[in-house]
Amino acid sequence: MLQRFCRKEWIIVALIFTATCINYMDRQLIGLMKPTLEKTFGWNEVDFSRIVMAFTASYALGLLISGRFLDRTGARIGYLAAVLLWSLASAAHALARSVGGFMAARILLGIGEAGNFPAGMKVIAERFKVRERGLVTGIFNAGTSVGVVMALLVTPWIMLRFGWETVFWVTGLLGIIWSIAWLKVYPKEELSGGTGSDTRPAGSKSQGMSWRSLLTQRSTWAYVTGKLFIDPIFWFFLFWLPSYFSSTFKIDLSRPSPELMIIYASTTLGSVFGGYLSSRLIARGMPALRARKTVLLVFAFLELSILAARHVTDVWWAVALISLAVAVHQAWATNIFTMATDLFPKSSVSSVVGIGGTAGALGGIAFPAFVGYVLEAWRRSGDVTAGYHLIFTVCGCTYLFAWCIIHLLTRNVRPPESA
Repeated sequence: MLQRFCRKEWIIVALIFTATCINYMDRQLIGLMKPTLEKTFGWNEVDFSRIVMAFTASYALGLLISGRFLDRTGARIGYLAAVLLWSLASAAHALARSVGGFMAARILLGIGEAGNFPAGMKVIAERFKVRERGLVTGIFNAGTSVGVVMALLVTPWIMLRFGWETVFWVTGLLGIIWSIAWLKVYPKEELSGGTGSDTRPAGSKSQGMSWRSLLTQRSTWAYVTGKLFIDPIFWFFLFWLPSYFSSTFKIDLSRPSPELMIIYASTTLGSVFGGYLSSRLIARGMPALRARKTVLLVFAFLELSILAARHVTDVWWAVALISLAVAVHQAWATNIFTMATDLFPKSSVSSVVGIGGTAGALGGIAFPAFVGYVLEAWRRSGDVTAGYHLIFTVCGCTYLFAWCIIHLLTRNVRPPESA
């Protein structure tokens, strides 16, 4: 499978992977600098949850806009516009001095960053065969964890030497550099590498299916389920894990944290392995949808392991359990993303990813509010760790619940001829 990819395809995979790295570096910064910004501006948990909710709300809106925009303009221009917008928004954080200022910057960041996954999945649907998409999506999705690890490495060093504002300026510049490379590498017009009847140029315009048509299909609601219930969990891992380890195990976030690096690095393995596993099953003759759902079920059971976190008192046992949990999440997320390319024609993939992403973001609006108030309540009682354990329990049980709904909605569903 790997040998078939030509040099240009590998470069494109590298670019969409890198864009995802930058994307998640940008969004992770606020979580890593949370203790510093709390001291600087006097925030509490509710203030921080409002900043997170501002991002998720704009992210939800941005997904709807970007999904449809990408299906009309193509990945080349759409991806470029998204990266430029979120890069400017990231830099704008350096100018903020209040909760409202950070909320405004996060709103722009959310609208821009929403374009990453619809654009990346459109590229994958157009340029790769069905049996290759799981692995390529795994590599693409692995950028989420690599970006977080890069943020863990770079943020403390820059912040200690140059101040927190410089961190935002640097990540904004990275997006500008990526945009130049994207314009040079991604073809203006090239025939799709996928299979089926949809062989239009990769950079060409397409009307695709209407939202009304998409929303009447069970397949759309299966994809929405996978995003609505599961996306908010990773956002919790992304935004609150640094604070969890800081408050529970007294980790100093002003310095690079090997514990957090191990946890976020493990998501890379989960993402690539989850995509590889379903691609392998398909290569052995299993139908694509059945392969994705089989892998999803296995990982849903594995995610229950995080319920044991309440019994852990040693930091490295906590690292092991949470590493497994976030790796399983990324394996799940990779296969949910790839299901969109299995269930819908290429001309509508971005719209579907946008709709599902919006559902995930809407779930992310409610979940941070729940997390914020739970943690604040337990903090007042003097045991914030117990609040985290309650949230871990909710997270662990959600995957199996979501899988049951997805399975019921996709029984007897046939993939489109142009998938």
